[in-house]
Amino acid sequence: MQCPYCNHKECKVIDSRHTDSKSIRRRRECEACKKRFTTYEKIETTPIMVIKKDNTREYFDGDKIKYGILKSCEKRPVSIEQIEEIVAFIENEINKHYISEIETEKIGEMVMDKLKDVDEVAYVRFASVYRQFKDINTFVTELKNILMERED
Repeated sequence: MQCPYCNHKECKVIDSRHTDSKSIRRRRECEACKKRFTTYEKIETTPIMVIKKDNTREYFDGDKIKYGILKSCEKRPVSIEQIEEIVAFIENEINKHYISEIETEKIGEMVMDKLKDVDEVAYVRFASVYRQFKDINTFVTELKNILMERED
């Protein structure tokens, strides 16, 4: 494994953990510069196609989900580990059901369900982009729904 800091070719594994049923998180240390970094090993699976709103299809990319969640969690008390757990959960759910195609709507709903449990502000941010809130009334309606769920 090549060090991302100094490009030295020798690194040692300090810690390994299973993050989900299909990947392993490894903490590594460069033998030259002694800096630490994390790598993930994943089992390669059959490609999953995502059906977009305009009915075009593209390969599923977990990094797109991660980017969207990162944007909605900006300046919020949500750790990278929590975000990676959400992405891993969604990827695992899709793979677990052996789905070869999935609509973006289903992925978006899964993200929103997980975000709602982690951070309500991040959830509203994600929902406002994902559901394309047209005006302030739509925004207020979503906030009222969150408040009603809290009371239950």
